[in-house]
Amino acid sequence: MTSKCKYYRRILDSMLEGVIMVDKNARILFINHAACKILHLPISDYEGEKVVNTIPNTRLHIVVENGMPELDRIQDAGNTKIVTSRIPLKDENGKVVGAVAVFRDITEVQHMAEEVTDLKNVRFMLETIIESTDDAISVADESGKVKMVNKAYTKLTGFSAEEVIGKSANVDIAEGESVHMKVAKLKKPIFGHRIKVGPLRKEVIIDATPLVIDGKFSGSVAVIHDVSKIIALSRELEEANRTIRFLRAKYTFDDIIGVSHTMQVAILQAKKVAKTRATVLLRGESGTGKELFAHAIHNASDRASNPFVSVNCAALPEGILESELFGYEDGAFTGAKKGGKRGLLEEANGGTLFLDEIGKMEVKVQSRFLRFLQEMEITRLGSTKTKHLDVRIIAATNLDLEERIKDGRFIPDLYYRLNVVPIVITPLRERMEDLEPLVKHIIRKLNQEYGRAIKSVSDEVFEILKSLPWYGNVRELENFIARAIINMEIDEKIIKISHLPAFEVPRKTSTSIHVPSGITLKTALNNFEKHLIETTLKSYEGNRTKTAEALGISLRTLFYKLNHYRIK
Repeated sequence: MTSKCKYYRRILDSMLEGVIMVDKNARILFINHAACKILHLPISDYEGEKVVNTIPNTRLHIVVENGMPELDRIQDAGNTKIVTSRIPLKDENGKVVGAVAVFRDITEVQHMAEEVTDLKNVRFMLETIIESTDDAISVADESGKVKMVNKAYTKLTGFSAEEVIGKSANVDIAEGESVHMKVAKLKKPIFGHRIKVGPLRKEVIIDATPLVIDGKFSGSVAVIHDVSKIIALSRELEEANRTIRFLRAKYTFDDIIGVSHTMQVAILQAKKVAKTRATVLLRGESGTGKELFAHAIHNASDRASNPFVSVNCAALPEGILESELFGYEDGAFTGAKKGGKRGLLEEANGGTLFLDEIGKMEVKVQSRFLRFLQEMEITRLGSTKTKHLDVRIIAATNLDLEERIKDGRFIPDLYYRLNVVPIVITPLRERMEDLEPLVKHIIRKLNQEYGRAIKSVSDEVFEILKSLPWYGNVRELENFIARAIINMEIDEKIIKISHLPAFEVPRKTSTSIHVPSGITLKTALNNFEKHLIETTLKSYEGNRTKTAEALGISLRTLFYKLNHYRIK
């Protein structure tokens, strides 16, 4: 027997699917070990025997006679049910020269093993076998170059055979390490290797086996299982059972738009710190994109596949924020959920906790959170047991923490713990060179959301955009453009001045109102205050938290004034 025959016999014997080959007279050329195992035949040399005398219920002789393939047929094989495909083998003139049956126990998970080469005299047989399986298969040589892929591979990855064959096995990988390269390095099988492949970044699990011929490593065969849909469903179920503030970080650094020097510096700092587990403090005005940076840092870290939990410290009262962060035991306080509850820190274990508006956290909660940062341990409310956690902290604030330290509203030690890597995101009005790319990005985004085809803004509109102070930053710019698009007709492509919404800037501008004669000072002041609250509330689209910040008053005071002036 030639070395080539040994090579191909070894490949076929290593498969988990049964393979039987016959010649044009329906005499057996080859039966692999898996076929003997599935059919309960002793491993022996059956070459030259009539297939009908050896294999019960076989139809290979019929396929040889009529030249018609029989695909995915269920067949009884003794005590075993198999799914089998029988394919005629034809020469270059279309004449039947034999047939091959590929079958498996319907309860087994298939794996392909060993390398398949492109030797011309048997390539058509091996390709037929490989194409009969539903799992995607790729074969690489000893240097990690792709030698063969099947149609299932093309369907899964989106790459045609011409695009990958002869190229490095990294060509189809969107995220992760090539399993072929790994097998070439380790010279041993690898199972359950998870990566993302193709332009759609499909998540797959790969089993790969090295090909060793005559003691020499000759390449590897990988079987790729598409599990992205199963994983997606599992994640949805897992997320539904978690707190409402559990998120999967959805933004990356590609989503951060900024060509200005200050923005590029902030992005570079964020990319560098993302590779570490250092605590990050994002500083900047409301609407500058601090949460966007937090998402991007998490997604660029080695925690990207783990939880990303976000909580707004200003949105929850002191008692609730404490219980939400640290969790509580059954009966810890009146109204506590029966059975207790895991806190957000526990939910974020192994991942990232993003604390937005950290400057608004009450001092009592700050003190407890500081202890967590020092020890990386928590104790649930109502419990005496401590639990060690591995949580990366990203905090954000638009407040002057140094001033709050002076006022006694922020603990100095917590500030130093958080301020390990400060990243400052400058306001839009100080980086107007970012305005044009931001406008283009926002229009593309809103086109998708609204189903429109807006191309750009007119020169006159862009001049107006450049003249506005944008105290609400990128968020305000997006809202402004969104309102303009809503004012456009469906067939209009350019945003013009006539589409712009009425725009009022409540801060840092002089506000003039008409004061009738004979009115008292108190009434005039009340009218002015009501007018200012109404315009500010309108500019922030009814967001009371942002309105209170803009006016420099507490949220409680704002609610009082809204009720007093009957503003809805």
